[in-house]
Amino acid sequence: MLSHLRPALALFVLFTLVTGVAYPLAITGVAQVAMPVQANGSLIEKGGAVIGSSLIGQGFSSPRYFHGRPSAAGKDGYDASASSGSNLGPNAKALAERITGDVAKVKSEDGISGAAPADLVTASASGLDPDITPASAYLQAPRVARERAMPEPEVRALVDRLAQPRVFGVLGEPRVNVLALNLALDSKR
Repeated sequence: MLSHLRPALALFVLFTLVTGVAYPLAITGVAQVAMPVQANGSLIEKGGAVIGSSLIGQGFSSPRYFHGRPSAAGKDGYDASASSGSNLGPNAKALAERITGDVAKVKSEDGISGAAPADLVTASASGLDPDITPASAYLQAPRVARERAMPEPEVRALVDRLAQPRVFGVLGEPRVNVLALNLALDSKR
């Protein structure tokens, strides 16, 4: 029996070292060399302190800021350790009530009478989407401009400057990173 156990144990140790130590270290090393910003979380610093990541949404409630997508991650939202959707189906009363409340909030804050953009009233699958569509940013531009005493065309120009196209021209939707947009606003006024 020992003659069967020894090779099995040796292979277990070998494969543990290869797949559990050597491979992760190699991939981490390659990532640190090839794309260090992304490998370290795409962190954004201001004044020497980390204030967020360009990959993880944050809640902005002040009318002076652009608002991102609602978050279903964690009790208070935007909790990266609780990243997930709400698991509520289209017939769930709780989901319908939350969306109805978010629609009313967007309409009252931004003074729109038509339909609210879907990305301002529905959470993403992770609950941590950092981006909104340029259309949603343009919808919020009058409020942000009014609250900051800025000309609306200046706020719209900022959205235009920070808008990113579809990936490879075909994947996803055009988008604007809400944190980058709000930081650019803070640097202006």
